Amino acid sequence: MSAADTREELWGGETRNAIANFTVSGEPIPPAVAHWLGRIKAAAAHANAELGLLDPDKAERIAAAGARIAAGELDDQFPIDVFQTGSGTSSNMNANEVIASLAGDGVHPNDDVNMGQSSNDVFPSAVHLAALDQLTNELLPALRGLAEALDAKAAELADVVKSGRTHLMDAVPVTLGQEFGGYAAQVRQGSARVEDTLARVGQIPLGGTAIGTGLNTHPEFAERVRRRLSDDTGLPISPPADAFEAQAARDALVEASGALKVVAVSLTKIANDLRLMGSGPRAGLAEIFLPELQKGSSIMPGKVNPVIPEVVTQVAAQVIGNDTAITVGGLQGHLELNVFVPVIARNLLQSISLLASAARLLEEKCVAGIEANREACERYAELTLSAATALNPYIGYDRASEIVKEAAASGRSLRDVARDAGVDDATLDKALDLRAMAEPNAG
Repeated sequence: MSAADTREELWGGETRNAIANFTVSGEPIPPAVAHWLGRIKAAAAHANAELGLLDPDKAERIAAAGARIAAGELDDQFPIDVFQTGSGTSSNMNANEVIASLAGDGVHPNDDVNMGQSSNDVFPSAVHLAALDQLTNELLPALRGLAEALDAKAAELADVVKSGRTHLMDAVPVTLGQEFGGYAAQVRQGSARVEDTLARVGQIPLGGTAIGTGLNTHPEFAERVRRRLSDDTGLPISPPADAFEAQAARDALVEASGALKVVAVSLTKIANDLRLMGSGPRAGLAEIFLPELQKGSSIMPGKVNPVIPEVVTQVAAQVIGNDTAITVGGLQGHLELNVFVPVIARNLLQSISLLASAARLLEEKCVAGIEANREACERYAELTLSAATALNPYIGYDRASEIVKEAAASGRSLRDVARDAGVDDATLDKALDLRAMAEPNAG
C-alpha cells in the first residue's frame, strides 16, 4: 500500500461532493495548478494580514499550509477530476479545505483562506501562473538548447554539399549546414513567438472576485498579492488590461496555445526532414546517419528506426489536438465568465510539458549525434540535373533545358552533354561549381 493510500484525507465536504459528482476521467487537475493555488493562498493570507483583515497567527498558519502545497508535498490531496465545473470552483474549494485543515483551529476555508477571493478570479490566476512558470522555466530553455544544438550541427556540416529538393524532386545544390541552420532559425522563431505571449499570460484576474467588480476584496489586495508572488518567483506578473476582459475571456491562454502549435508544426518539419535524410541505409536517401538508440524491429535483424523523430511528431500531433480543444474552450466566455478553464489548463500545461520534453530529446538523443554521409551527399550533388540552372546566364534557359533532357535520357553527366553541345570547359568549370552554386553570394 502506498503512502498516498494511507494518508489522511485533509479535504472537507465540498471536495467530497465534487469527487462524487465528477466521475469522468480519473485525471485530477494538473499538479502545477494546485501548486499555484497554494502560492496564491499563502500570498493572499499575508496580504490580508498586512491590511489588518486577517489575524496574523491565522495568516502564518495559512501561509505555511499553502507553501507545503506549492512545494508539491500534498498533490494527493487534490483528487477532483479535471473535467469539473468550468470555473474551477471545486478545486478552489478543495484548496481552501485542505489549507484550513492543515492550518488548524479557528481557520475557516471560506472566511479566512478564501478571504478577498473568488474561484472565478483565483482559479484562472493559478492556471495563468502555472503556464507562465512552465513556459519560462521549462519550454523556453529547452527550445534554446535545441536551437543551439542545431546551430552547432550547422557549423559542423557547413562544407557538406548535397542536392537540394523541392516538391521532393531534385533541385539545385545546398549544404547540410544550410539546412540545419534553417532548422535552428525555425526553433528560434518559435521561441520568440512563445516569448511574445508571456506578458499577456502574466496578466491575472486576481482582485476581480466574482465578475470583475472586486466585490468583497480590499482595493490593495490584488496588487499586494501580485507583488509578493512576483518577488518570490521572478515572473512578470501584472494586473489585467481590463478586469472584465480578464474574467470573461481566456484569450491569453488561447494565444499561448497558438504559439505552441506553431512550435509543434516547426518540430514536425524538422523531424520529418531528419527521417527522410536518414532513410535507408541502402534503399533510401541515406544522407545522414541518425544515432542508433535501440533495435528497430523484432523480426528484421540490424534494422534501426528514427525513434526520436517519431516521438517528436507524435508529440506535435497531440499539441495540435490540444490547441483545438483550447480554442473551443476559449470560445466559451459567456457574458462575465469563461467556463472551460479546467480543460484549457489541462491541455495547455500538457502541451508545454510535452514540447519541452520533445525538444530536449531531439537535442540530446538525435541532433547531437547526427553524422553526415559525405559520400552520398556528394554523389547526389553531382547527379542532380537541376545544376543546369547555373548554365542559364551563359547559354539561356531553352538551351539548358535541352541539355538536361539529353542527360536524363542518356544517363550521361551534365558536363559531358554540355561539352558536346558546344559549351566550353571554362564556362562549365565556372557554372558547375557545386559549392559556388550552394553559396552564390559567399565571398
